Parts: sequence; C-alpha cells; structure tokens
Amino acid sequence: MVDIVSTALARRIALAAQGFARPLPAAPGTRAVNGVIDRLSLLQIDSVNVFERSHYLPAFSRVGAYDRAALDRITTGRRGRMVEYWAHQAAFIPRELWPLFHFRRAAFRANGSDWGGWVAQDAPLAEWLRAELAANGPMRASEIEHDANERRGPWWGWSDVKRTLEMMFRTGDVVCVERRRFERVYALPEQALPGELLDTAPPEADAVRELVALAASAQGIATEADLADYWRMKRAPVRQAITELEEAGVLLPVEVPGWKTGARQTPAWLHRDAKRPRRIETAAVLSPFDPVVWFRPRTERLFDFHYRIEIYTPEPDRKFGYYSLPVLMDDRVVGRVDLKSDRQAGVLRVQSAWAEPGAPADTAARLVPVLWRAAAWQGLDDVTVTGRGDLSPALAAELGADDPAATAAHPWP
Repeated sequence: MVDIVSTALARRIALAAQGFARPLPAAPGTRAVNGVIDRLSLLQIDSVNVFERSHYLPAFSRVGAYDRAALDRITTGRRGRMVEYWAHQAAFIPRELWPLFHFRRAAFRANGSDWGGWVAQDAPLAEWLRAELAANGPMRASEIEHDANERRGPWWGWSDVKRTLEMMFRTGDVVCVERRRFERVYALPEQALPGELLDTAPPEADAVRELVALAASAQGIATEADLADYWRMKRAPVRQAITELEEAGVLLPVEVPGWKTGARQTPAWLHRDAKRPRRIETAAVLSPFDPVVWFRPRTERLFDFHYRIEIYTPEPDRKFGYYSLPVLMDDRVVGRVDLKSDRQAGVLRVQSAWAEPGAPADTAARLVPVLWRAAAWQGLDDVTVTGRGDLSPALAAELGADDPAATAAHPWP
C-alpha cells in the first residue's frame, strides 16, 4: 500500500532534508558550512551581487552569519573540496562528483551545433590554449594574449578565446579552478584534480542513478520532475534510475494529495532516510537560486508560492523588485524582500517587502532579526526600509521600535 503524505508533512520533509530542522549554531564555522554542502551536494553560482552572490546564501540561510572566507577556502584552488561545473546551472560541486558528469561532458562534446562543435571547429585555437595553460598554469581569459582575444559579436561580447574556453569548460578540456573578481580562472584538469577522479568514467546509467539518489536525499520527497531538475537531467534515464532505486529500497513510493498533473495524481517518492519532523521552526531569506525554490513548479506544489525573479524585467514592469528573496518562516514561504547591500553607506536597504496572503501577523517582527543578522554578516551597520510593498510599513515600524544604540548588541545569531 502506498503511504499517504499530507502536503504540510511534505513541506516539513523537504525543509528538513534541506537543513532547516535544526537551530542556528551559535558560532557557525567550516564544519557547519561543510554540513550544508553535504546536504545539498551543490551551490548554484550567479553573478548578481546587489545583496550577496548566490552561492554564499544557502549556508547563511541554514547556519547564520558564517565567515564567507570559510566557503571560499572550500570552493577555491587545488585544496578546496569543491570544483565548478555545469551541474544544475553553473555550480560548485564536491570534487568526488566530477566523474559522475562524464556523460554530460561527452554530450557537450558530441553536440555539433554550439558546444563541442565549436571546439572541434576551432581545434587549432583549442590546442593552443591547452599549451598556453600547460606552460603558464591557471589563467583568466583576460590574461591570455592572442589575436583572437578581442571582444566582438554575440555571446555577451565574448572573444573567440573566451568562447572557446567556455566550450572547453563544458566538455571538460579545462576546468575552473577558482574565480577572481568573479572571472573564471581556467586550468587543465590535471592541474586541478587528482588523477583518480580524472581516470574514472562510470557508465551513464550508473552515474544518473547515483545523481538521482543524491537529489532524493537533498529533497527528501520529490516527483520525477523534481529529481530530474536537480541536476538538469533528461527524464527517461531519471525514470529508469527511479525504478532501480525503488527496487533497491532507496526510494519509497508515496502519494501527496494535491500533487496532480491535470486530473491525475503525480507519483512521488520519499528517500528512505528522510526525516518526518512534526514542526519546522526557522526564519530565513532564500536566494532565488536556493534548491528550496529554484524549481518553480516544485515551489508552487510545496508552498503555493508563485515566484519569478525580476532582474531581467524592465523596472516599470517589476512587481516585487529587482532581487526579491523569498522569506521562509517555519514551513511556509510568507513573503519576499528586495535587499541591497549599500556598502558605501554601510546600510542594508529593504527596497521592497511583500507579505503573502495569509502570512502570520508576526511576520515583520520575526523578519527583523533576520535582516539585522544579514546586515552584520555583510559588515553593514544599519537596516532601512526604503521601498514599497505591503510589508514595508510593518517592517519600518519594527525597525523603528529598536533602540539604535543597542543595534550593535543585538542577540541574533
């Protein structure tokens, strides 16, 4: 008999799997950050820096104001435990997962239109770049002297050197060993990864099965679409992996009333190690690229929360703000805030704040400590509400009720 899981319990299972079922540590260090990575298996990267870059935010949401330098050490250089690859989108993944993406690198290489086809089409330049990296070590594209290194045409104005390096990054001919001023530093794989990772290439079916198992562990409870999206994999091999993991007892079929495709019940699976907490007690802001909300259909199924990022929307057409972050309280998404770290003025600016229908009356009161914690984490001295939104007046009132002389001593973790 298939187990029935209520939507409320499904939310709590998903949030527990993502690391929201435990209190914030008093002094989060490298161990706490590594724990987040162990749960999620990846950190998506994005260039927007209006509040903070995306890959720093999941750990902040889960463990509080940690030292970002700790994450830099984990994600950077030969001694870091992570490497960048095209996993969900561009993302940091634990290095031990590198062999599991051999099938994806092979697919990029076989794609004759854009990716591997570009490298094959311009093989002399690719070979020259390999030789240049072999001779000089890791380099940014902007540091490479070549006649083809001139910005032009489409593809964000990339030069042929930059575009070729990006194609080689996808095919695995080069890796990104770190970022400097957010610019990729390219290296040959053997300059950045140990030989045992480079010499391992599991069959695609085995790799997909292991990736699906990791996605299931990170999500707790999921549909086939959820599991496929976590690593951006095709549905057919994911479906086969689910069957095999179900037969092995790793995935348990469940039914979540209300999770439907049209009039049909959408099949779902519970990871065998998933916790079923009776309650979730948390207050956090989430990156737009946090696994809790990055797959919008899952977000709507779990939280009845319609979310779209508006950074590419013309300003007059934005409803909620340029970089609006979902606000998570307990097991619900109750609002969104558009944050900006004004580093010159030393202020965290709440450019807009909106409450979801049915948000609890104490939403503003519970969000203010999160904002102070975010400001302190960013090295900012103040929080101000500068914009619009139906939650903004209540936030401004809560902030105004604080004693300004005591803000430095706020007890928020």
